[in-house]
Amino acid sequence: MDPTTPARPTGYTPPPPVIEPGHTFRSVTDQISSIVLTRRQPLAWLITLLIGFLFVNILGVAVGYLLLKGIGIWGNNIPVGWAFDIINFVWWIGIGHAGTLISAILLLLRQDWRTSINRFAEAMTLFAVACAAMFPLIHTGRPWLAAYWLFPYPNTMSLWPQFRSPLIWDVFAVSTYASVSALFWYVGLIPDLATMRDKAKKRFAQYTFGALSLGWRGSARHWQRYETAYLLLAGMSTPLVLSVHTVVSFDFSVGILPGWHATIFPPYFVAGAIYAGFAMVLTLAIPLRRMYGLEDFITMRHLENMAKVTLVTGLMVVYGYAMEAFYAWYSANQYEKFMIVNRITGPYGWAYWLLIFCNGVVPQTLWIKRLRTNTIWLFIMALIVSVGMWLERFVIIVTSLHRDFLPSSWDMYYPTIWDFATFFGTVGLFVTLMFLFVRLLPMISIFEVRTLLPDAKVKGSEGH
Repeated sequence: MDPTTPARPTGYTPPPPVIEPGHTFRSVTDQISSIVLTRRQPLAWLITLLIGFLFVNILGVAVGYLLLKGIGIWGNNIPVGWAFDIINFVWWIGIGHAGTLISAILLLLRQDWRTSINRFAEAMTLFAVACAAMFPLIHTGRPWLAAYWLFPYPNTMSLWPQFRSPLIWDVFAVSTYASVSALFWYVGLIPDLATMRDKAKKRFAQYTFGALSLGWRGSARHWQRYETAYLLLAGMSTPLVLSVHTVVSFDFSVGILPGWHATIFPPYFVAGAIYAGFAMVLTLAIPLRRMYGLEDFITMRHLENMAKVTLVTGLMVVYGYAMEAFYAWYSANQYEKFMIVNRITGPYGWAYWLLIFCNGVVPQTLWIKRLRTNTIWLFIMALIVSVGMWLERFVIIVTSLHRDFLPSSWDMYYPTIWDFATFFGTVGLFVTLMFLFVRLLPMISIFEVRTLLPDAKVKGSEGH
């Protein structure tokens, strides 16, 4: 043992490796690229894609009928004017947070374990934002009669958006987030697209990957410009991780409605978004690593680190729940007190206690290492957290609206089959886009994984 190496405590177990030993540059490239370049795909991939495409068709029917009839087909009423549409919008935006956080923030913090999961986490961000963007548009009912008034352009009636409204801030925040995330994702793909171009056998694939790789040759000048651009985009993306869901929380917190008017909403929403996002990354990573035999690249260290982040952000979310109740009591405001009592014991009390179970109780099992490293339990737990985060948005929106200041206007909200069809249709769209991405592009960054190999470190130390 090297005398300069600090002694390890008794019983110390080293952490699992970021990449399993025994791989070379060629084996990494061949195994990851073969997923795209091979004709045959696992049967599970085909079945999942077909199920997702089935729900995409249901989405098409639901949206088509909505445009024909208007939002009267939904369960929205007065006073519950925001329901499944805004619930799903906030839920999908939250899911898209983990991709940028894994890619940008962990890159700046030089965390090696991000390299095997950042690519499909970034893709997940783009597809989740695409699903989220649908809902504000179809929420207007008939976009060709209303949506164009939302854009800031001169018109004969001098109708301009209210730029002091957080709803307009949402448009700029989400569109900026989507644009920067897409650019960040594509720039990271360029070296791997060139690798796919060089390994492809068919002429169509060679031309396609060649065009997408923008003439990449791997020269020192190309790498220098790539690293500069990638770091700049990472720096731009980092504040967006915090700003987007902060602005989304302003949709509620700037209002005077009990249950919404809370200063804790911005950090509480950001923590919840990262929480839901990491849960979705686990939901995707666990079956994909098994489906394609990628256990050597997406190791238990990746899954355990994501489980730890999920646990920490879950504790933040539970703290937010406690503060909501504390504010309602400490404010001595009768409306705030009624809101929290109605939320806990009212007709939607089942949703509140179910979200406490999903988001507060179940993730506490991650304190136990045996469960934290059990892939089956991690997958089940991630699904439960996704359900819990959806219920959180349901509770915040519906229970705050259905009983407001005027008892004569109280009413219950009951979603219709078209509400469910639209929501599950976007889930199908997300799954379809995700599995098409896995088939058409390398879902793990080839060149970044190769930098983790011992050969790369040896050559780097020799100055090559």
